Amino acid sequence: MQVKQKRLQIDKKKIAKEIFNWIICIVIAIVLALIIKYFLFTPTIVKQSSMYPTLKEDQRLILNRVGRTFKQMPKRGDIITFEAPSVTYRTKDDTDLSNPIAIFTDTKDMSLKEMFDYNILETTKISYIKRVIGLPGDHVQIKEGKVFVNGEELQEDYLQPGIVTDDMEGIFSDIIVPENTVFAMGDNRNSSVDCRVFGCIPLDKIEGEVVIRFWPLNEFGFVD
Repeated sequence: MQVKQKRLQIDKKKIAKEIFNWIICIVIAIVLALIIKYFLFTPTIVKQSSMYPTLKEDQRLILNRVGRTFKQMPKRGDIITFEAPSVTYRTKDDTDLSNPIAIFTDTKDMSLKEMFDYNILETTKISYIKRVIGLPGDHVQIKEGKVFVNGEELQEDYLQPGIVTDDMEGIFSDIIVPENTVFAMGDNRNSSVDCRVFGCIPLDKIEGEVVIRFWPLNEFGFVD
């Protein structure tokens, strides 16, 4: 009887140890997945048509987040995702045009769980996907249906033939891009809410650079 009880106790300890080991493995896997997602690479889904024809709705992409991790400025022409500004349409009455930077809600009053959901899981965050047009110090002008950077017309082979770039009645159609910000627009210019109407995006609000389209499979490959 005592032998059976000892064996039963040993079996229970083995089971408990096995369960504990599995829990540790699962926790480590979750932590590693979150680290990779936040600092290196993460998948995302195109939900709007603002980047058509380069990107289409429901396509699946991989974002490179190394640039965000090391605070690297993207290059002109890169397709990026960034946190959506809290004010999407600006007016001259509420804007200092000498400092044309988009407005973002301060998250310091969020609870710990809300900050985790917003910044790590990103389940409550809205993001935009656009193409970088202007870099810090660039003079960006939108006129005559075209884009000019530092006085030269920007050659945009990624646009649909005949597309016209207007200012969307925004106030940011003739600006100098401030330090540590970018000016970005969607490729589908007539259906894109972008920096023309809400201002330049700070570097710390950029979430990642689009590098690979993995769905649909027949369009798998690098994105440019």
